Amino acid sequence: MTVTRRSVLVAATATSAAGALPLIPAAPAAGAAETPAQAGGRHTVPLRDGWRFALADPGGITDPTGAYARAADPGYDDSAWREVAVPHDWSIEQTPTTDHGTTSGTGFFPGGLGWYRLAFTLPPSYAGRRVSVEFDGVYMDSYVYCNGTEAGRHPYGYTGFALDLTGLVHADGSTPNVLAVKVQNQLPGSRWYSGSGIYREARLVITEPVHVARWGTCVTTDEISADSALVRVATTVVNESGTGTDVRIESRITGPDGRTVARTATTAAVSDRATETHELTVGKPLLWDFATPEHRYTLHTELRVAGRTTDTTRTPFGIRTYRFDPDEGFSLNGTHTKIKGVDLHHDQGALGAAISIDAVRRQMRIMKSMGVNAFRTSHNPPAPQMIQVCEELGIVMMVEAFDCWRTGKTRYDYGRFFDEWCEKDATEMVLAARNSPAVVLWSVGNEIPDSTSTAGLAMADRIIGAIKAADATRPVVIGSNKYHGVPATGSPADLMLARLDGLGLNYNTAKSVDALHARYPRLFLFESESSSETSTRGAYQEPEHLNTGENHTPGKRETSSYDNNLASWTMSGEYGHKKDRDRKWFAGQFLWSGIDYIGEPTPYDVFPVKSSFFGAVDTAGFPKDMYHLFRSQWTTEPMVHLLPMTWNHREGDTVEVWAYANVPSVELFLNGKSLGVRRFDVKQTTDGRGYLETTEATGDDKTFTDGPYPGSYTSPNGSAGKLHLTWEVPFQPGELKAVARRDGKVVATDVLRTAGAAHAVRLTADRESLAADGRSLVFVTAEIVDAHGVVVPDAEHLITFDVRGGSLAGVDNGREESAERYQASTRTAFHGKALAVVRSGTRPGALTVTARADGLRTGTVGVRATPAPETARTPAAGFRPDHPAPVNYPYADAGYSGRPDSLPAAMLDGDPATGWSNAFAKSATALLPAFSGARAKDWVSVDFGRGRTFDRVEASFTVDATHALPAQAEVAVWDGHAYVPVTGAQVDWATASDSPTVITFDAVRGSRLRLTLTSAHPGEARGAVRISRLDV
Repeated sequence: MTVTRRSVLVAATATSAAGALPLIPAAPAAGAAETPAQAGGRHTVPLRDGWRFALADPGGITDPTGAYARAADPGYDDSAWREVAVPHDWSIEQTPTTDHGTTSGTGFFPGGLGWYRLAFTLPPSYAGRRVSVEFDGVYMDSYVYCNGTEAGRHPYGYTGFALDLTGLVHADGSTPNVLAVKVQNQLPGSRWYSGSGIYREARLVITEPVHVARWGTCVTTDEISADSALVRVATTVVNESGTGTDVRIESRITGPDGRTVARTATTAAVSDRATETHELTVGKPLLWDFATPEHRYTLHTELRVAGRTTDTTRTPFGIRTYRFDPDEGFSLNGTHTKIKGVDLHHDQGALGAAISIDAVRRQMRIMKSMGVNAFRTSHNPPAPQMIQVCEELGIVMMVEAFDCWRTGKTRYDYGRFFDEWCEKDATEMVLAARNSPAVVLWSVGNEIPDSTSTAGLAMADRIIGAIKAADATRPVVIGSNKYHGVPATGSPADLMLARLDGLGLNYNTAKSVDALHARYPRLFLFESESSSETSTRGAYQEPEHLNTGENHTPGKRETSSYDNNLASWTMSGEYGHKKDRDRKWFAGQFLWSGIDYIGEPTPYDVFPVKSSFFGAVDTAGFPKDMYHLFRSQWTTEPMVHLLPMTWNHREGDTVEVWAYANVPSVELFLNGKSLGVRRFDVKQTTDGRGYLETTEATGDDKTFTDGPYPGSYTSPNGSAGKLHLTWEVPFQPGELKAVARRDGKVVATDVLRTAGAAHAVRLTADRESLAADGRSLVFVTAEIVDAHGVVVPDAEHLITFDVRGGSLAGVDNGREESAERYQASTRTAFHGKALAVVRSGTRPGALTVTARADGLRTGTVGVRATPAPETARTPAAGFRPDHPAPVNYPYADAGYSGRPDSLPAAMLDGDPATGWSNAFAKSATALLPAFSGARAKDWVSVDFGRGRTFDRVEASFTVDATHALPAQAEVAVWDGHAYVPVTGAQVDWATASDSPTVITFDAVRGSRLRLTLTSAHPGEARGAVRISRLDV
């Protein structure tokens, strides 16, 4: 028979929610047939809907007015609180701001003190059962109350926890229960954007007194052959009845097709807690691997007491072998391969930290398409959904515990809680992930200040001990920037390595890697963070320089995509590949980072630059050129990619064009005319593995001071070269086409076309259908295109999104410098693109997204919403437009500003001590010398916001050790469509520093004036240009 779920309705009088309370379904009636969801007495209820939320203080963790002093009490009136669905991140709902103690490191988003409340009833059939609440993650320092009594506290925001509510809840079918959660995210509590609130899933778990413990199954598969696999299952049973009893424990394994492949059962006497171990043999095992992630098995555990089922659980797992060898590197199922990994923080762009499996799948599928086979959970334990997706896609994981131990990195981070909580949190990390075939490494932390101190040795022992007690089958490592040289024998840094199985290196030179390998032959080595070059999608600067200056002009704070913007500790993407490629024993690398993340916007520390530049993909999920470099090195399907990735330049420009490819030969055509064939040389590593590379000096490693290529990274085989092909192309509008060939056959192409005027908004959805459950997401890309469908690269139109049959969940464009809200109905295009994250509605049928921009044809895309077994009950929040702030005229601008204190506005402020300058200086890195060569040409402009007559401009140029008078100054005026050079120009050059140089010309009307300045000493430190005053 079918069990009918009982509905218990309770009036809202003196309760926390208006109307009916969320219902917890009843247990099966005595003698009734049990449905699969309810069989065995275990009932899991997701706690997603019905929550009320109040942000008590966005700037601290105090309650300024005392309004929330009794917020944990069942009778507290929260009717004015906002209804939200969990997972929920209150920070991402805010507008980026410099108020409330925010910093660039955390994306200028507030944290503070927040309260959540949920009211529910339990039916009488749950009386006498065990009731607990589980949270996968609450950021951070949370206190949980049940019916006014504190049930527990959990400080760490990245580990899950469970609290026993059995003695606190009412199970009479009528009395409401109230869960209250206080969350305290005091800033700064992280080095990156953390989000705030109950940002991962939560649930109630109801069990009988005899049940499997939380994380109570442990599956290991140590003995594997082609014929069979021995599966060991350790099941921990808890008996909370108060009376010892015999418990029959059955373990049954089903294969990927759902059929049973092995089973066994034993009976154990359990007084309070006992662990029973089973060994099962699976014949002809199907191995979980990079290419066969669908080969996953499921352990079904059933407990029976006196013939009656008291609990059932399901544990997915995989059968596979792997090895990290200090001399041979990494192998999976006996096949050597490199770790082709990425580091990712946990935010999901416009969604913030609120976990969505659809968003995780999209992120990791993009990474998989880049060739990724590994992921480091930087720098904290991941959400269960991330583990699930890595299993689904065939991506191995390095699961990391902490970003600090006792010594914190920010004022309010985990260091406050380390001594009391580190072992509990490390244990929780392992228990939550140990059955996953994707997990291959445990990391005790990242760049830990304590790790090379004497006190840190004892801290490491505690963490490692906790990890090994929960899982002794996987290696334990650290990700570290403390080993750029070989430590002294007997030093804490040296002794730390004796405790670890492997060492993850952050930003090591090739020579330092070799030295560490020679000194510590028992340790396997890999790069836990490689590269950290910074780039902006669609931005390009000075490819002739190995390290360029940053553009500090407001609105243009972008970094170059020529793999040539590096901070003091970072290295180019190409360098990391070559270092890894040439050393078979080096297990591989994790790129910092796979995707841009909110916060940590190196090289800038200024509002509103709020997200990182490190990613191969931006926060909207749009690939940058770095994505294609890695794809050329990590994938085998033929590909070629041109950069710049657009073909809109100025007449007369010569464009340095690169091609990333994984085939030997590429020919470039401009408007059908061949510009020549470029070829990679086919080379071999010293152990015989083939690779493609040019042969030339690269200048990318000053530590190589001799040999055939001094100053360039040189492979152990004696060769040096680049991983891209190069052409110098005089710009002509039209079509630029790359044709890649292997053995004379065309195997891949890439085509760029010059875009015309913006004509329409084009929408593309990443799927054709989704569940009408009110939670599933579709990601819709908006592109500003010309009449021929070519993306307009400089388009910055404000796009307004409208959704029918669903709702907006967030908007983005991948721009690092932006104060726009993620939760809005509008977004400006950035380099021609924007993204709408759309949530399904709860009714099957058509879901339609429309995008409008002034003067352009409207874009529309439809997706089919299919019936869902369960739907969200929390109404979706409505988003309002977020219009850009009006411009204050006159407005000074510049194509490039070399320093944060030499911005264009300083030309108009009347202060002779300030001024605009294009001078920049790059400090030396571990690989590159310092650099400060002057740029060849730059422009400045003034926009008056309305038409006027121009016939004269006065510019006061500074002349000093860094700056000189320009060799040429050209004036152009905006006619409403383009800048038009003036006629009749005469220049009266100043003879003293900061005195006016006067340029007169024929009168012309317009709204903007632009001055283009050519350096008198390009490439030299003395050739920069500075204007202390500009009068028009």
